[in-house]
Amino acid sequence: MKWLLPILIIFLLSINSACKKSEEGTIPSGNVIFTVQHYVDGTILHENKLIYTNAAGNQYLITEVKYFISDITFYYQGRARTMVRQGKDIFYIDEDIPETKILRFSEKIPAGSYDSITFIFGIPEAKNKSFMFVNPPEVNMAWPQVLGGGYHYMMMNGKWKDRSEVIQPFNFHLGIGQLYHGNNYNTDSIYAFIQNYFTVSLPESGFTLRDGETLTFNLQMNIDSWFNTPHIYDHNFWGGAIMQNQAALEMVRENGWNVFSITPKR
Repeated sequence: MKWLLPILIIFLLSINSACKKSEEGTIPSGNVIFTVQHYVDGTILHENKLIYTNAAGNQYLITEVKYFISDITFYYQGRARTMVRQGKDIFYIDEDIPETKILRFSEKIPAGSYDSITFIFGIPEAKNKSFMFVNPPEVNMAWPQVLGGGYHYMMMNGKWKDRSEVIQPFNFHLGIGQLYHGNNYNTDSIYAFIQNYFTVSLPESGFTLRDGETLTFNLQMNIDSWFNTPHIYDHNFWGGAIMQNQAALEMVRENGWNVFSITPKR
């Protein structure tokens, strides 16, 4: 009878292993890929060319576009949801670094019909911690500690032609805002910080993912929308730097509601 015990143990272990493999194999799932593209007024962005005019009449060019998005979420049947991670849930995107413009999600997405896709533009307060990035390019997005710390949500840099026809640089930067005592921007007078990240709800983003399928979507940023809806943004009024101007940052945040769209890649 002693020889039956080892055989019984081996038999039970083999059944347990087979059950696990069977359970894993019965979960239908697929892959999702995002490719990111930047446009101005419906045409692909051309950097360093003074060929664009915004709603305020500012003639401008773009030299850099880089930003974070986080907490990409697929909504399923209006209630359940799956949050996409890649060993992390914060993604850096840079127009000048092609590999950052392809978001490949390492885990499988459960198959099914999804209602919509959302994400956070920037980094939410609970996750936006100083010094969490130690290597470039992400480390170069640090937001000054005295202004709230953490990281820029976006650095979009460029130049515009002012009223005197002089080309001026602008830093269209979005991050944590500040409130100041008095009418100056002395950092000693800061009494509160404002979180300017926001949720992007992508229109017409429902999709169906079948078992074993890989779906690719084009995620598009329309840069001119930062300057025209719902507020007309005038570089001549706001000037070249807005990091300490919460009124400007709030306008930028509110203009971000329709900057992004998404379409299946055919």
